[in-house]
Amino acid sequence: MTRRKIEIKKIENVAARQVAFSKRRKGLFKKAVELSTLCDAEIALCVFSASGKLFDYCSTSMRQVIERRNLHSSNVDLAKTYQPSLELQVEGEYFKLNKELREKTRELRQLNGEELQGLTLRELKKLEGLISTCLHRVSKAKAEAFEQEISILKKKVDVLVDENQRLEQVQRLAHEQDQSSAITTMPLFP
Repeated sequence: MTRRKIEIKKIENVAARQVAFSKRRKGLFKKAVELSTLCDAEIALCVFSASGKLFDYCSTSMRQVIERRNLHSSNVDLAKTYQPSLELQVEGEYFKLNKELREKTRELRQLNGEELQGLTLRELKKLEGLISTCLHRVSKAKAEAFEQEISILKKKVDVLVDENQRLEQVQRLAHEQDQSSAITTMPLFP
């Protein structure tokens, strides 16, 4: 079934209107999240349904975005005069860091094989590639650690072999001295 262009006018069928509202609202919110993430834009989106129910999304703080919008609408040059209060700056940074923490936590869980439901095939392939790269790095680090351990053990073996040879020489010299002293202490005439 192909897509067809529809005429933009009010949908008369109440059930069809509600379905269209739900689907398009989800699409709109998805686009808002994508725009916020990709472009690091501050976005505030409020949607009221026909029944008056509120649906909203804000990339940082709704209050902060509304305050900026109100300042902007009063024809004030935001680039020169707008300096958000320290409280709003900290709050905005908090929300940004909190959002980043949630995303990194989700990514970490996915790397651990959790929360994989709902991922697309492309996202799963990307995750598999990332895990493969990580596994390669871990294997490489393990091999390097083994090589270092082997090198240390070889040095210990060399030290022990040298020590063993030195002890054998000392023992041989002591044995030769014992034999020579035994010969010199033997009486010449029995």
